[in-house]
Amino acid sequence: MENFSVFDIIGPRMTGPSSSHTAGAARLGYIARRIIGDEIERVHFTLYGSFAETGRGHGTDKALIGGVLGFSPDDQRIRSAYKLARDEGVSIEFTYSDEHADHPNTVKIEAVDVNGRETEVVGRSIGGGNILITQINGLDVEVTGEYPTIIIRHQDQPGVISDVARVLSQLGINIANMKVFRRSRGDRNAFMCIESDEPMTPDMKDILMRLCPAIQELMIV
Repeated sequence: MENFSVFDIIGPRMTGPSSSHTAGAARLGYIARRIIGDEIERVHFTLYGSFAETGRGHGTDKALIGGVLGFSPDDQRIRSAYKLARDEGVSIEFTYSDEHADHPNTVKIEAVDVNGRETEVVGRSIGGGNILITQINGLDVEVTGEYPTIIIRHQDQPGVISDVARVLSQLGINIANMKVFRRSRGDRNAFMCIESDEPMTPDMKDILMRLCPAIQELMIV
């Protein structure tokens, strides 16, 4: 007999009728907010596939807005997301695209924070409230949001990976999974996507960047 968890039976805690269109959408918005980091001034959502076709009826738009405002999928404030965004001075815009996407529940989130910095996040809702971030600022990634995640852009030179792993160990952060890659051979920029058992604090971020000068950019997800 196949084993099932309670989650498989009752699904995720959420506000809305659909785990994919509502809970997953809220988590996508929430993870995007963590990637952006600062307060958001305006955000443009582009919905593809099933998100675009039935998203409004399932509350996908409200869930995405609630997520970028920092609400969890079961937060009742999602129902009032448009009003709360206006109250916070966040400009919201939606495009419902008929372009093909690799996954039917895909959204592109283009945000501008209060400092004028632009961030683009592409992700998909893969069922049961689970999500996958597939791009950050044009960089292909695989971020599930299940673990605290550190994304590092660094100079492609020997010793950087071991230096980062050593400092994380000294900070008490255990690496659960690490992916290291670059866009092309000869590219002087390389990237690490690290999932860890423990979250990184801003103080830890400062220590890591100080002790590993090859790091050029670091995002905590």
